[in-house]
Amino acid sequence: MNAREGKAPMSDESLFFTPATELIGLMRSRQLSPVELVTAVLARAERLQPVLNCFITLTPERALAEARRAEADMAAGRPLGKLHGIPFTVKDLVNTEGVATTFGAVVHRDNVPAEDAVSVARLRAEGAILIGKTTTPEFGSGPMTHSPLFGSTRNPWDLSRTSGGSSGGAAAATAAGIAPLAIATDGGGSTRIPAACNGVVGLKQSNGVIPHSQAQDLFGNQTYVTPMTRTVADTALMLQVMAGPSAADPWSLGLRAHDYVEQARPQGDLRGKRVLYCLSPPGRPVSRDVTESFSAALQTLAALGATLEPFDASSGFDVEPIWRAINHTVWRARFAPLVEKNPDSFSDTFKRQIASAASVSGVEYQEAMFARSALFKRVQGLFEKADVLAMPTLTRSALPLAQDLFGPIDIDGQQFDNVRAHWYPWTMLFNMTGHPAVSVPAGFGRDAMPLGLQLVGRFQGDAELLQVASQFEAAANFSARRPGL
Repeated sequence: MNAREGKAPMSDESLFFTPATELIGLMRSRQLSPVELVTAVLARAERLQPVLNCFITLTPERALAEARRAEADMAAGRPLGKLHGIPFTVKDLVNTEGVATTFGAVVHRDNVPAEDAVSVARLRAEGAILIGKTTTPEFGSGPMTHSPLFGSTRNPWDLSRTSGGSSGGAAAATAAGIAPLAIATDGGGSTRIPAACNGVVGLKQSNGVIPHSQAQDLFGNQTYVTPMTRTVADTALMLQVMAGPSAADPWSLGLRAHDYVEQARPQGDLRGKRVLYCLSPPGRPVSRDVTESFSAALQTLAALGATLEPFDASSGFDVEPIWRAINHTVWRARFAPLVEKNPDSFSDTFKRQIASAASVSGVEYQEAMFARSALFKRVQGLFEKADVLAMPTLTRSALPLAQDLFGPIDIDGQQFDNVRAHWYPWTMLFNMTGHPAVSVPAGFGRDAMPLGLQLVGRFQGDAELLQVASQFEAAANFSARRPGL
């Protein structure tokens, strides 16, 4: 294939930050070839890996072989998938056939799955090309991406800051222009936290929309396999491919199909949309930068025609204790035997979290599950007079790289205990209720770090949520700014 066929070549930087939706058109019009694209992306990954430490594994030989096949298919006029030739990354919690899936844990450094997770298989079936596995803390256990297996992943906007977690590698690689599409996961904010830290789009979809083929508790599960991209349109494209029923996930069965790509286009305005908003639950301070960014985001939504009204979070929204009782008990059931057998292979932070669940009784666990049901009803009640909820994704920008999960968090010079409760009080809630929630870029602080806006939709209202997110994205127009790597 004679790529670009006489047209002026794209600069490297413009290529790396071109959305997948546009890359598809460039390849189908023969202005760009899969081999060119994958070669360039792999070279960028190799160059930035020592800087960001966002990959555990890169797959150059396999990726280039697939790119050559993709190019041959195009030259021969064969049918092409929706993502034909598009590079993507996969968080190292998600199974990839023939490629190591370490879960960020030393004890699994040689684990090679025999099959892809459903989400990975669906992207590959549509022609997407895996270039590597992105970093995660041990078993996705924290909001900062650090592991004894690989060390710390740095934020491309400021290498002294965390990339967030637990999908920090996915977010850093996406923000740095390495690949346009990333598979992440979210068990308490693990997609939305790093999305906000790195200035990208992170969606936690409704329960069941994307099948989770690795969940062990299929019915009480609160973790999600998710898309992460630089634009809402690319998120919709990934969701279109990844969504749909699977026998592996009972929550996926019987859900109505949507044209997410079409519905996520920023068409019209937001007249008739009702937005309920809240800056933070009581007792959860918010930085000046986030407060100002959130106020500006609300003004943007209002300018688009939305009707805005505050909601009261003074009662029933202290969710971190509920989340911790459920989540850490699940972790203890899954990982305590591994820790007991290999105590020197795990970080002290991970071991402390596992140990903390030993004091949670069976009755207390079930009481937390009852509280989870009450949370669902409370959020459902908000949607009786709202189409969308809005709040900051985080209470401040990305934390320092060396932040201790059990140490104090600094917010505008004041110290607060409990990083989870004080940094992301709004993310864990929607893992437990199952409502779709997306973090979209909402500006920059005085420290030049990205800030995020979290928008939340009705249960199974993912398409409508993406439509609102795309309208905000187009009006706010923060996508032109890039990290200065």
